[in-house]
Amino acid sequence: MSYVKGLKCRECHRLYPTEALYVCEFCFGSLEVDYDYDRIKAAVSREKIEKGPKSIWRYRDLLPIDGAPTVGFHAGFTPLFRAENLGRELGMKELYLKDDSVCHPTLSFKDRVVAVALTKAKELGFSTVACASTGNLAGSVSAQAAWAGLNRFIFIPADLELGKVVGSLTYAPNLVAVEGNYDDVNRLCAEIAARYRWAFVNINIRPYYAEGSKTYGYEVMEQLGWKTPRHVVVPVASGSLLVKIWKAFNEFKKLGLVDEADSKIYAAQAEGCSPVVTAFREKSDILKPVKPKTIAKSLAIGNPADGPYALDAIKASGGRAECVTDPEIIEGIKILARTEGIFTETAGGVTVATAKKLIETGAIPKHESCVICVTGNGLKTQEAVSEHIGKPYQIKPTVESFEKTLRTEAKIKEDVWQTR
Repeated sequence: MSYVKGLKCRECHRLYPTEALYVCEFCFGSLEVDYDYDRIKAAVSREKIEKGPKSIWRYRDLLPIDGAPTVGFHAGFTPLFRAENLGRELGMKELYLKDDSVCHPTLSFKDRVVAVALTKAKELGFSTVACASTGNLAGSVSAQAAWAGLNRFIFIPADLELGKVVGSLTYAPNLVAVEGNYDDVNRLCAEIAARYRWAFVNINIRPYYAEGSKTYGYEVMEQLGWKTPRHVVVPVASGSLLVKIWKAFNEFKKLGLVDEADSKIYAAQAEGCSPVVTAFREKSDILKPVKPKTIAKSLAIGNPADGPYALDAIKASGGRAECVTDPEIIEGIKILARTEGIFTETAGGVTVATAKKLIETGAIPKHESCVICVTGNGLKTQEAVSEHIGKPYQIKPTVESFEKTLRTEAKIKEDVWQTR
């Protein structure tokens, strides 16, 4: 059973049918899914959700599909855990990590949105799917569309990290490297979407695709014992994840699944691509497009589609937007690995470094709860840290060589060298 009434313009609120549409023909505003919340409230409960599958589909009643899910049966339901070591280092009493670096099947939160998008694409009768991607989406569409038996065309910037290129090509899609940045890729894809009957997950079926990000927020609340955290730090590329986490919190409040939705939402961006941060600091509702220049390529969207709505969510929640430099991003990756044993990609380095800055400046009080969003796996962006983590010790295959090298050169603490 579906609780979707149709699509609705986010600007003028005109209504549209449940089709492959994404722009209002009257005001050119973007479209979003319109739900019947009264019927949903009568159908869902904490108990029903808890008995559901350990995937995003435990929230199926709040997602825009008509029938049973057909893709992504193991996507989502990733760990949220108390980051004791990192919290101690940052002086935080109650710090959590929501870890989508282990999301199935391609190790990023994009597996959530793609599962919803491809299920909807099949419902709408598409046999070919496509996307414009900064990397993680490319891998997820390649993998899940392969499983679903769909034709797939993946468009990426030509300078994408090797790990993400290989991570897509392995699934044998039609991978197209475009000479330009993500905004150039996206413009080209919009033209192609207008010409061919393809389901571009983040263009003509974007309203459905974007709803998959809500499951990240749903899980945070459920895993915290059906409550919202006081603070959430979210990486911002298009801005959609931040917007949908905020929407998820408010939906659960509306449905009576949590008592309050009083979280403050913080946007985390790289300094080399920070249009949302700039607009926030300038107290402007207008985002000025920028040309990205940062190691955080998964966040390198200079003209974010959901940027204005991300700003609205930040302001409504009482949060703020902050950015960090490339060296700070690298340090964020290293701190997370050293303290919590998680190797995150550059986007995770952005959120950790941003959270550190917000905590140190007092924007996030140290006695209040905070969730840091980790959205992708570091194995995909090894180039970012490979020159900043040292090299292995080289020894001969003898105990003498081992001891000489490690005891005299590595400066390891003496208490390590206790003999039997």
